[in-house]
Amino acid sequence: MRPDLAIVPTGTANLASVMAAFSRLGARPEVVLTPAQAERVRRIVLPGVGSFGAAMAELDRNGLRRVLNERIEDGRATLAVCVGMQLLSTRSDESQDAVGLGSVAEDVTRFPDTVRVPQLGWNQVVAGPDSRFVDDGWAYFANSYRLATVPDGWAAAMTDHGGQFVAAMERGEVLACQFHPELSGRWGSDLLRRWFETTAEEA
Repeated sequence: MRPDLAIVPTGTANLASVMAAFSRLGARPEVVLTPAQAERVRRIVLPGVGSFGAAMAELDRNGLRRVLNERIEDGRATLAVCVGMQLLSTRSDESQDAVGLGSVAEDVTRFPDTVRVPQLGWNQVVAGPDSRFVDDGWAYFANSYRLATVPDGWAAAMTDHGGQFVAAMERGEVLACQFHPELSGRWGSDLLRRWFETTAEEA
């Protein structure tokens, strides 16, 4: 049976928890390593646990930069999680020599020293008026870096840790979450289900 969800390894991501979360929703996930595999699948998940530079190096090693850029530019079904969301930016304070996907013309910056870094634990997410997938709720975060401003053309949900920052953003069928929906209980599972079912192929 053809997989209906592809997960892109970034070298440091916890693929098992993401695959398990979607399997519980009835999805048929697979790991993709080549551009050809990534181009033929309906939905792609770009997870991330680890550093910005290492994750981008892994994507480039597998030749996946172009495919991901095109998908995101076209608004095709793509879910980016934690560092995966940060990879959509141009650069990050974490790995200043690495060049991100550049899907949004923003840089990722470190939290100020006035708050605990990294942020580990639950934080409130407030959905914007144009949010399609994200509802208000509580999500699990594990991050030292964040996108402080909403990119042009994207609907955003916000949260606060040392100031407001983007908790999630969406455009078309692209959903990028700084938090970990797969670790965010029923609220996170419902979010994954909405994205998965909304991006289903038309009958």
